[in-house]
Amino acid sequence: MSLLDLAPVIPVVVIKDVETAVPLARALVAGGLPVIEVTLRTPAALESIARIAAEVPGARIGAGTIRTGADVAAAVAAGSKFLVSPGTTPALAEALESSGVPYLPGAATASEVMALAERGLRELKFFPAEAAGGVPYLKSLAGPLPDVRFCPTGGINPETAGDYLALPNVGCVGGSWLTPADALATGDWARVEKLAAEAAALR
Repeated sequence: MSLLDLAPVIPVVVIKDVETAVPLARALVAGGLPVIEVTLRTPAALESIARIAAEVPGARIGAGTIRTGADVAAAVAAGSKFLVSPGTTPALAEALESSGVPYLPGAATASEVMALAERGLRELKFFPAEAAGGVPYLKSLAGPLPDVRFCPTGGINPETAGDYLALPNVGCVGGSWLTPADALATGDWARVEKLAAEAAALR
């Protein structure tokens, strides 16, 4: 099944303390969100991915903020089952294609979407969603590019997620609101599970 169809929301997670990785992932899965994107923005990211892959069998763990071929290799070696990039250069596109795992390459303009479609790609990340035009922009893309679907990410919150999910060319959204920094700092996994359950109910 497509990554875009597994859950209405993909949690976009920044993990600073590797010890929080497993309980965080368990809370998200328990709330109904099995697809988890850990961004490669911290030194703890790769080990966090490895731990979740090894210890949370219900999670489909992936790596976000993939920018280079080296990122691709490191993320896959750590156990990532999918990859997500904020944008896509020709070199990165080749590395993603060679990774052996599903991936969502980033795009923000019609030209970028068309360039990726020329490579045979029909499922993309739309980033930064709100800053790049949000729901109206994606509505506009649906006319000339009806065969491309998106996971919009960036600036989306619980109040706006439903507007995106109602679009025919949106399969799911990426959201960072599911893992508030204070909840991670205090280990409030019940709160994370509750937020996940609310997000899982959006579809």
